[in-house]
Amino acid sequence: MKPELVIADFGGLHNKDVKDSNARLLKGGSWKKQRICVVIPAADTIPSRVVLSWMNLAFPPNNGVVRILAQGMEVGEAYSVAIENLLAHPEFSKWEYVLTIEHDNAPAPNGVLKLVEQMENHPEFACIGGLYYTKGPEGVAQIWGDIKDPLPNYRPQPPDPAGGLVECYGTGMGFNLWRMKMFRDGKIPKPWFETKSGIDGKGQGTQDLSFWAKARPLGYRCAIDCSVKVGHWDQEGRFGPAQTMW
Repeated sequence: MKPELVIADFGGLHNKDVKDSNARLLKGGSWKKQRICVVIPAADTIPSRVVLSWMNLAFPPNNGVVRILAQGMEVGEAYSVAIENLLAHPEFSKWEYVLTIEHDNAPAPNGVLKLVEQMENHPEFACIGGLYYTKGPEGVAQIWGDIKDPLPNYRPQPPDPAGGLVECYGTGMGFNLWRMKMFRDGKIPKPWFETKSGIDGKGQGTQDLSFWAKARPLGYRCAIDCSVKVGHWDQEGRFGPAQTMW
């Protein structure tokens, strides 16, 4: 401890400019209910490094958080069934947000708080996700679709180097915050998340983009927050060296 003379002034840094502190708190919306249901589709195990990142995640202070592990189901079915069960619950059905985290995604500790703040500041979006890439040396950002093109498309878009929001036609689901009311209002046809194999004549598509193909024409919009960095863990080395965080 350095030698110093202390005069009794213990108001604190945040009290020096209450107007600025008030604006900051209003922007983050931390005074509101920001309850979050976390849905995690997974196999029998989750890599330890990924779990470690989850253990460091901060959530809105003094708000409810419930975590649901959806096991033994195909990923699209896992999401659909989990959210159906949330809507059937007398308490969780009233909550504000659903957070989807996949078993190989490692978000930064402040990722949830930043997504919540963006959702509070951008009511036009029904879902905002963190920035992560497909695995491998040639991985692309999971920002699917050039919104400037009026024809729906899922071409992978470049992230914003300044860390801003990039609106797109569809997102991945590795670290996304969704408004619960988009599922509560009953407009989007079920099953919500459906992996299409192409065998049954319904086309091909992953569960995330098949969802947005139904949701966006109904007015639901999505974006990626390029300041929310999310790693994508390759345990077995299917896309390059084993145990690589892409």
